[in-house]
Amino acid sequence: MKVVYFLFVVFFASLTYGQSNVNELLAAGLEDAERFTNDYMSPVSEGVIYSIAGGWYNTADAKPLGGFEISLIGNMAGFKNKEDKKSFVLNTSEYENLQFDDGSTSKTVSTALGDIEGVMVFVEGEIAPGVTTREDFELPTGLASENINFVPSAFIQASVGLIKGTELKARFLPKINTDEVSVGLFGLGVQHEFTKHLPADKILPIAISGVIGYTNLTGTYDFTDTDIIAGENQKIDTKTNSWLFQAVVSTKLPIINFYGGVGYITGKSETDILGTYRVQSGPFQEEYVDPFSITKNASGVVANVGTKLKLGFFRLNADYSIGQFNNLSFGVNFGFR
Repeated sequence: MKVVYFLFVVFFASLTYGQSNVNELLAAGLEDAERFTNDYMSPVSEGVIYSIAGGWYNTADAKPLGGFEISLIGNMAGFKNKEDKKSFVLNTSEYENLQFDDGSTSKTVSTALGDIEGVMVFVEGEIAPGVTTREDFELPTGLASENINFVPSAFIQASVGLIKGTELKARFLPKINTDEVSVGLFGLGVQHEFTKHLPADKILPIAISGVIGYTNLTGTYDFTDTDIIAGENQKIDTKTNSWLFQAVVSTKLPIINFYGGVGYITGKSETDILGTYRVQSGPFQEEYVDPFSITKNASGVVANVGTKLKLGFFRLNADYSIGQFNNLSFGVNFGFR
């Protein structure tokens, strides 16, 4: 469980990486702060959707009635070579107050997944007739600057065989609560093997199935006590769900098997920036309560290949998916039949 907790600390680090600069961003005004934060955090929200959608199966061969398997599954949605997820172009013409320090009108800047550093911006405004003030600050970088190039997830999953060719699945992460982090996950899925209905099922060397899986992740990260931002009850609250629809094929051998699939992922992430935030410098010194929310929808085609080693009750599997985020999934499994 400590490993699972560590993975979700990394996850929330990605969500909160830029929040150390919320005070500076709000110094540019609420609309500018919301626009920047939406572009900055959208890729990591998308990465979470792809990460929690992985690991639904390790074979197309559905379990018989009463067969079961319990698994510990970890996913890593990688973005190391996904430059479009690590950066975006900030055009000051789309902002009311934010300007680049060197006079540029547009620049490529970091998302919460990126590693671009040293981008200086400023806001300037009149605080009294004939009196102006200026506030300079640096835009936040992202996880890649800390050599973290994946969005993780981990959970326990159970599968049980029902009627002919049908397998029910459930996944969950027991609620984790600390002074700063609260996170939980659950999901339900179903797999149906079409080859079970064929007369030659017992002698066919392969199995073909369809899989549908739903996963829901909720979490809160409280950073009130970090002394980063003036205010109270400051936290990030996130709700993410994903759907997976996939066709799967696998071999049916006694010890080592191979599997693969093609399908579609769709999901939605909602992130609320909550609490009281007081801007204490610059031309727009205001107090904001629950300043804004960010919504990200993501969808795309995915394809994966994997292998499974079966040694009695003990099984190991790993697979690699290609999509908007390439996902490495691995499982330690214990099962019967």
